[in-house]
Amino acid sequence: MLNYYQPIDYLVIGHITQDMTIQGPILGGTASYASLTAKALGLRVGIVTSIAPDVSLARLDGIQIHSVASEFSSTFENIYTPQGRIQYIYHVASNLDFSMIPDGWRDTPIIHLGPVAQEVEPNLVRRFPNSFVGLTPQGWLRTWDKQNKIHPCEWPEASFVLGNASAAVLSMEDVQGDESRIEEMASSIRILVVTEGASGCRLFWNGDLRRFRPPMKTEVDPIGAGDIFATAFFARLHTTRDPWEAARFATYLAANSVTRHGLEGVPTAQEVEQYSIEVIN
Repeated sequence: MLNYYQPIDYLVIGHITQDMTIQGPILGGTASYASLTAKALGLRVGIVTSIAPDVSLARLDGIQIHSVASEFSSTFENIYTPQGRIQYIYHVASNLDFSMIPDGWRDTPIIHLGPVAQEVEPNLVRRFPNSFVGLTPQGWLRTWDKQNKIHPCEWPEASFVLGNASAAVLSMEDVQGDESRIEEMASSIRILVVTEGASGCRLFWNGDLRRFRPPMKTEVDPIGAGDIFATAFFARLHTTRDPWEAARFATYLAANSVTRHGLEGVPTAQEVEQYSIEVIN
């Protein structure tokens, strides 16, 4: 862990996870996918997280990481069935609050709150008054039982957190397709995106609604696509102030990400440049 942190442009707050696969544990979580995507976008990136000391972070080379001590890393298993994804969580690392943010990172231009297991203190949304604060709230929308199986749950802080954020991105899966919850959330925030897998996304902006369809791709692995979308969307929105353009750009990058496995789906600098040109044209 570094003792001195260089200034950054994009800060992700959330657990780097260990995802159990047939080949063994691999890095995962919003923090991993978002940070690598932001790096591909040419941004200086930092992560505030909690992870066990024996986990290799070599895949995140070039990204500054401030890790809070934890005996275990947050550890997930994803099982895909014809009825959808079943998730299990076996360990949860330490919670994250404002005291854990390095002083030099508290005015970072883009803050991305990316909980995966209720680990991010909701009040953090109010602690960055000079920053664009983007949310991927999936980790506040889930809980788990004694058998470690993950289930959807209520989010009592939703209106407070959304009302203090700049934008949020969530998936239909996060809310189990509940349109009433989507409507309620959309009324609490100026900019809300709901991703719908291969169907693209819906963008709510100040009462207006538009849909964005992705280019046709052969899906190999959907893991991380939502986090890649969110990061591209937040970064582009922060730069252009145009949610429609940001959604088009993010839709292209996320669609391309599903053609590769795991963290290999993170966009390359060349893909970022290519899709930037396509969106403009």
